[in-house]
Amino acid sequence: MSSSTAAKIKRQAAPAESSDDRPALLLDWYDRHRRRLPWRPPAGERADPYRVWLSEIMLQQTGVKTVGPYFEKFLARWPDVAALGRASLDDVLRMWAGLGYYSRARNLHACAVAVLRDHGGVFPETEEGLRKLPGIGPYTAAAIGAIAFDIRTMPVDGNIERVVSRLYAVEEPLPQAKPLIQELASTLLGPSRAGDENSRAGDSAQALMDLGSSICTPKKPACALCPLNEDCAARLRGDQETFPRKAPKKTGTLRRGAAFIVTRGDELLVRTRAENGLLGSMTEVPGSDWLVGQDDKAALKQAPAVKSVARWHRKAGVVTHVFTHFPLELVIYTAEVAARTRPPEGMRWVPIATLADEALPNVMRKAIAHGLGG
Repeated sequence: MSSSTAAKIKRQAAPAESSDDRPALLLDWYDRHRRRLPWRPPAGERADPYRVWLSEIMLQQTGVKTVGPYFEKFLARWPDVAALGRASLDDVLRMWAGLGYYSRARNLHACAVAVLRDHGGVFPETEEGLRKLPGIGPYTAAAIGAIAFDIRTMPVDGNIERVVSRLYAVEEPLPQAKPLIQELASTLLGPSRAGDENSRAGDSAQALMDLGSSICTPKKPACALCPLNEDCAARLRGDQETFPRKAPKKTGTLRRGAAFIVTRGDELLVRTRAENGLLGSMTEVPGSDWLVGQDDKAALKQAPAVKSVARWHRKAGVVTHVFTHFPLELVIYTAEVAARTRPPEGMRWVPIATLADEALPNVMRKAIAHGLGG
């Protein structure tokens, strides 16, 4: 640990009496209380790199409870990375629909293709090699490295940030505190077995993740059940719920737009979004640009040029959705067209009954439900 880090910890008055015992206490707790997760093998068995990678990508910005069914669905369809690498991007996006943050799905597919094409369907066993793959950054490379290959490294997710920031009472707010938290978290790596310097790195990381998920929760942490409670600086101060410190969150400016629900009997008019950018390659109903301060008249002028539409009917109310960087309001317009009406260029008719099979993001599902509702 650097002298600057040590000085920061000293200023924060973190207790040190039992610091050498922390990794062992943590692993002992994990051996008794580890969560059962679909991507986690039984104790003593080596993790499947494909399952670790797939779960880590899905868990970015998404909770375990939500990810579970998607993980099982992907695994049933594509049991290994080679199978996923041979799939089409459209199929992957359809299976991902509803999970959000769709750039993850595009990177997931690109990574599988790269592993199949460049590595014979086998993941690299080094952090450096993993980071060269599409969609794998420093955290994901460390997570796969530690959990699947027992590389002696510590990935730091939101749960681990919370545990470590409380354990050491890290006063510096996020995201500035990330390097310090990373360094402190690495001191919690478990002891190695004789002759094996990489032993149980993955278990140490997963122990901290489980501790943050089940005990050291954001609100009302169960400190009495924590294996590290006697050595936690924030608990000794009584202000554990105030950690990690966070800079004020910036809220994006509201954007507005329109979505156009056009039906031809039991079919709906849709199109595919551009490959790059927000919701890239996803299916959507035609719509206007999403702009700050856009009025309804300007949005209506961007309606699709469907020849037999004489008049657009505006539905009461609006559809709201919140993206990472901005909230959105959509006005919904509807129209019905004759049976033989051709779709505008770049659009297509799809049966309403098969919409569940389309790669529709949640905002589009909301718009369609509003437009097709009574």
